[in-house]
Amino acid sequence: MTTLKEIIKKHRRMSRLSQAELAKLAGVGKTVIFDLEHGKETVRYDTLKKIFSALNITISFESPLMQRFITESADVSGKKEPA
Repeated sequence: MTTLKEIIKKHRRMSRLSQAELAKLAGVGKTVIFDLEHGKETVRYDTLKKIFSALNITISFESPLMQRFITESADVSGKKEPA
């Protein structure tokens, strides 16, 4: 399993950015980038979104319940009302 620190560090390096440059692009402090790349496990979601946006990384949430909801919603909207 890939960790958050590995994702951020690899994408930052592949983008040829320093920690300070990434921090500036993301609008966060450079210590935030340093801390995450060194294994800090807690981060605010809005901060993570800024960093991922700067690195062109998208976040996707999936769950069996959400998939079921989407399927059921499509079934309901696709049915025609009786005449």
